Amino acid sequence: MDPKWDVDDLLWHLAEVQWFWGTIVRQALQAPPPAETRPERPASRPELASFYAVVSAELASALGSAAPQDRVWTWSSDHTVGFVRRRQAHEALIHRIDAELTVGSRTPMDAQLSDDGIDEALRVMYGHAPDWAAFSPSGAGIVRLRAADTASTWLVIPGRLTGTDPDDGTPVDEACLEVAEDRGAEADATLTGSAADLDCWLWRRPTIGTLERAGDHRLLEHLEVVIRPGIH
Repeated sequence: MDPKWDVDDLLWHLAEVQWFWGTIVRQALQAPPPAETRPERPASRPELASFYAVVSAELASALGSAAPQDRVWTWSSDHTVGFVRRRQAHEALIHRIDAELTVGSRTPMDAQLSDDGIDEALRVMYGHAPDWAAFSPSGAGIVRLRAADTASTWLVIPGRLTGTDPDDGTPVDEACLEVAEDRGAEADATLTGSAADLDCWLWRRPTIGTLERAGDHRLLEHLEVVIRPGIH
């Protein structure tokens, strides 16, 4: 959550996002909705809450009516309703945590949803390299993330992403990661916690429990550098 936001800003952000994706799925759009069709922010909190209730219900209805394999526009290389369904489940989950943090009252996160959230964060939000970019491993080693309550694990290779964005010619050279196929290889470092805590850690939200770190701590610090900017 943007530190400059208040609760109304958060509510508007989630409402705007759910309107955007609900419109894409409902109309089977192959491009983003035109700017002139986008709604204006309601002036009051009651109006915001009412608008959110409507667009959230519309998104749920659209996702429930469409098949996961239906083709729609997305910013990803995966142009399916299934991508939108997964992305919006985790968007809502993380912003639910943001809302709870504002009032200091956390509720439990579903372990299986959080487990999938880890996978999405690693493979899609941090580890998805565009076609025009190249990933280079740092050579520092491999980190194993282990969700203790679901028994899922991921092998993560820190490195750098380099290339030139063809849209605006901007050169890119930034810390990145790649998820390796897990064939039971030994890792140089491990990070273990509940699925919910690992999901929160990847999204730069406070954890409830403690994450256990073992092995090469410099490698774990390298991974911290990759995720420090957060997901935008």
